[in-house]
Amino acid sequence: MANTYAIKEAQTHLPGLVREAEEGEVVTITRHAKPVAFVLGAQRLAAIAETMELLSNPAARAAIEDARAGRGRTYSLDQLPG
Repeated sequence: MANTYAIKEAQTHLPGLVREAEEGEVVTITRHAKPVAFVLGAQRLAAIAETMELLSNPAARAAIEDARAGRGRTYSLDQLPG
């Protein structure tokens, strides 16, 4: 199945669109050839929400930026707790 559907086509193929979304695809719904909505699976939405939450934390965001810039800290396995 394609990943972009006009609204009328999406109405007809809704079960298939949901299946695509469950399999990890992002399905685009269009009106007059312009995107107006997206269908995505619950797991993908949860991952997006988790990413947004992490990036909203200034300390986490700074740690990510440090790691990308090569300034992150590394630890050996024996230095890790537990």
